[in-house]
Amino acid sequence: MLKQVEAGVLRVAYEESGAPDGRPVVLLHGFPYDVRAYDDVAPRLAEAGCRVIVPYLRGYGPTRFLSAETPRSGQQAVLGHDLLALLDALELRNAVLAGYDWGGRAACIVAALWPERARGLVSGGGYNMQDIARAMEPQAPERELGLWYQYYFHSERGRAGLEQNRYELGKLLWRLWSPTWPFDEATYARTAASFDNPDFVAVVIHSYRHRFALVPGDPAVEATERRLAAQPVITVPTIVLHGGANGVSPVATSERHTRFFKGPYERRVIPDVGHNLPQEAPAEFAAAVLALA
Repeated sequence: MLKQVEAGVLRVAYEESGAPDGRPVVLLHGFPYDVRAYDDVAPRLAEAGCRVIVPYLRGYGPTRFLSAETPRSGQQAVLGHDLLALLDALELRNAVLAGYDWGGRAACIVAALWPERARGLVSGGGYNMQDIARAMEPQAPERELGLWYQYYFHSERGRAGLEQNRYELGKLLWRLWSPTWPFDEATYARTAASFDNPDFVAVVIHSYRHRFALVPGDPAVEATERRLAAQPVITVPTIVLHGGANGVSPVATSERHTRFFKGPYERRVIPDVGHNLPQEAPAEFAAAVLALA
């Protein structure tokens, strides 16, 4: 059921299923995806007794900013604050937090900085916090090639390209990042409708410029960005999932993240699965959530 709630600077649209008194689980999507990524995960969790919350992130679908004056920031700290505000608005003392890409970043931030709000963490791709201080250090050429879209968004040509070709660009990234997933046009179109949000382009462009320290962030979350710069460890029970065919984040990247997890920790590699973990491997994703719920 689609619902809305005022949470922080947003009116957040979210889908809810399962028993109202069930074990709370919040499932968070990334870019360029939306809540449809969890269509085959949420029913499994609801049937197992969970209360399942799947929000549209800022800039996606029906979620809207409450004020025209709020910066259309996509930086990592605001994603964490958005999640924290949603937990407060829904009066959830804590929940299992699960996500990938942008959503995984929000979940990791809350788990690291406000661990009392995370009963457990399922993180696609590992430790998702950005090390902005080192963002200008070059990587191997093959890795740089995979980040072409980020550099594209640094330019005004890239902003215009996203504005004009958001449908086609998103579909290209789906193909590149999930090379073994034979999604059809209807599946993609159901998600791409969320990119018509009036703030989508501004939030996405700010996200990919801020992470390279090319633009200033929202002053309201500057204190949180300073805390994230220290690369805080995560102490809550965590399961990291990584697709063996991830076309944007090679599976080896999360091998180096073990040092960031100081609580109960497990890493699971899912063969032949790409970046969009919950939509490509819903059974495995749901199983990881239930192991913590």
